[in-house]
Amino acid sequence: MELHTIEPVFGESSRVLILGSFPSVRSRETGFFYGHPQNRFWRVIANITGEEVPGTIDEKRELLLRNHIAVWDVIKSCDIEGSSDASIRNVTPNDLSQIPAKTVFANGTTAFRLYNKYCFDKTGIKAQRLPSTSPANAAFSLERLCEEWKIIAQFL
Repeated sequence: MELHTIEPVFGESSRVLILGSFPSVRSRETGFFYGHPQNRFWRVIANITGEEVPGTIDEKRELLLRNHIAVWDVIKSCDIEGSSDASIRNVTPNDLSQIPAKTVFANGTTAFRLYNKYCFDKTGIKAQRLPSTSPANAAFSLERLCEEWKIIAQFL
């Protein structure tokens, strides 16, 4: 059983919540969201906010808060093999009630499915599915991801 140990990023002015499924091995090692260098999350967020790509954890946190974006994951704990979403079993969801955001975006199909299964009944907020920024989603170029993800900008 793996336990999610990364604290959510949010502030009183967070309008948008972006949810992943569960942190990758690399993110668990670095102690922050989207820690794998090949994950395109930070490049996409920088693109849609018109800011520089952040390098440090503090810069990443500040970029999110400055742009009213909250980030967390659907899963609090689960059985998982490596970073494989397909292997996720025995899910305990996170309690999303502490995050004030009124709009929810799921980073990929697995996060979307898990949110609908475990969290939608509690939040009452319909999530919008975005294509995963994971390097495993090779079908989407960085440019195509930015195009799909720019929908977030209208909520910031």
